[in-house]
Amino acid sequence: MKRQGRLVRWEPERGFGFIRSPGVSADVFVHLRDFLDRQLKPQVGMELSFEEIHVGGKGPRAMAVHAVGTAQPQARQTEARRAPASPHARRTAADSRRRGEAVHSSSSPSMLPIGVLLLGYAALLGYGVWTARLPPLALGVLLLINLLTVVIYGVDKSAAQAGRWRTAESTLHLLSLMGGWPGAWCAQRLFRHKSRKASFMAGYWATVLLNMAAVAAWVGKLLPASLLAS
Repeated sequence: MKRQGRLVRWEPERGFGFIRSPGVSADVFVHLRDFLDRQLKPQVGMELSFEEIHVGGKGPRAMAVHAVGTAQPQARQTEARRAPASPHARRTAADSRRRGEAVHSSSSPSMLPIGVLLLGYAALLGYGVWTARLPPLALGVLLLINLLTVVIYGVDKSAAQAGRWRTAESTLHLLSLMGGWPGAWCAQRLFRHKSRKASFMAGYWATVLLNMAAVAAWVGKLLPASLLAS
């Protein structure tokens, strides 16, 4: 299907990136070899026209890509329309798609680390309530913080798309530090927001570790119970 979108991420050293298109729910993977004009240097923010394809149940992929407002190379179009693909060319194209899908899949973070952290966090909270180191009310407060975190991430994503005032990253980190990091992780995947910004994610994981360390210290009685009264 013919679509148009904006290049939102490009890895020049690896030769691939992602296009965001209003008509596609997920960012579209694109490789340098899929550009019709081999002399074109892809830049983030560039408007592109492309053919959207889906191979093997993976995410969307862009083919026959060219910059909007430039003429498509006629020689390549004519060759693609008229020349039948040889078996070798078909095998090469299939290998290219498989490599692209592997890169696309590898860009998605593994569920195992966060799954282990969530299980450990739930166990800490449960043990804290069972030993009376945490009041049951604390679980309700944490739930509200996580719901608020998801809402704020969604508002910030909408603001980023509309060019409105943004929520400070320090505010997002503070919510995670207060125990809203599970909600933040869900919101990052739900809204496709902040999860590809390395500096932000480094701060996010720091808040996760600090929050879990604080809860573990409290539940493990490494912090005096008198702090709660104060």
